[in-house]
Amino acid sequence: MITYFVILNSFQNLLTCSLTKIKVFLIHQHLCQEMLKQVQHDDPYLCLMVNITNKVYSLRQAIANAVLKVSSTETIEAIQNKTVPKGDVFEFSRAAGLLAIKKTSDVIPDCHPLPVEFAAIQHNIEGLEIIISVEVHTIYKTGVEVEAIHGAAITALTMYDMLKPIDKNIEITSIKLISKKGGNTDFKDDLKRNLKCAVIVCSDSVFAGTKQDRAGKAVIEKLQKNDLQTSLYKIIPDELEAIQLTAKQLSEQGFNLALFTGGTGLSKRDVTPEAITPLLDRDIPGIMEAARNYGQQRTPYAMLSRGVAGFIKNTLVLTLPGSTKGASETMDALFPYIIHIFRVAEGMRHDE
Repeated sequence: MITYFVILNSFQNLLTCSLTKIKVFLIHQHLCQEMLKQVQHDDPYLCLMVNITNKVYSLRQAIANAVLKVSSTETIEAIQNKTVPKGDVFEFSRAAGLLAIKKTSDVIPDCHPLPVEFAAIQHNIEGLEIIISVEVHTIYKTGVEVEAIHGAAITALTMYDMLKPIDKNIEITSIKLISKKGGNTDFKDDLKRNLKCAVIVCSDSVFAGTKQDRAGKAVIEKLQKNDLQTSLYKIIPDELEAIQLTAKQLSEQGFNLALFTGGTGLSKRDVTPEAITPLLDRDIPGIMEAARNYGQQRTPYAMLSRGVAGFIKNTLVLTLPGSTKGASETMDALFPYIIHIFRVAEGMRHDE
């Protein structure tokens, strides 16, 4: 492995030799491929970014600070009076920090490229210390804490470079994340009581035993990942009466959450929406609108799902697609956020 890096580092010298640039380029590509094979042989996931395709868009915010300490008041005065030989320290470093925020994914291999929709850099002088505060916002599927930290680091480093000719004892004493919000952990609602959950599979073929259920089991797995246990797992045929009877029984038995998978499509036997809709005391159209929007970003056929959601008395009923992928994606779209509905239903405020 080390040999490859040594050879690669020598290619600048090779360019001046008799070999043509094309030959050098081809050899360089071959060596890069061999390096990648060796790295992936040791760990096939070493060079991959984390998969965020299942995450939802949300407002993400982060604040990071860096502290730069000078050794004399003369340095502070030079900064304030804009007499530093290399220029306006605050403005130059602010520009460098903004560029660093936007270029984070170019220098941090595992960092996802993302749209930076707001960035601000402030300098505050406290004695001999300059506090650099960097705030970054985006509406995306992953956070911006690395962007904020990178911006703070480069802002501080730029100031260090500009000030070192007039202050040999300048130092960067800290770079740290102050706060972040907007990720899944912010929306995870830890209820004080356990929710009683049921997963109902509506499928003629699964009920008849000619097909194995995968969608229902995928839903149960998603519930477990959100710390929710399934108290009842049941398979019923695609019959309007059977679906309605099951929904009524779940409500009467005090289930908090009932998830029906299957029967939301457009075939003649897909009657789950027709069965559930008349039973709903309160329809919540936004739930399935969010699920379809999420699915539409992944497949153009998500708009064909006719899923509905709402309360039957105190039971929240969700109707999910019968395909394993469709059911899983709907769960990803709604959880853990949907759990908050039980707080709202009990009369609690959104911020409680």
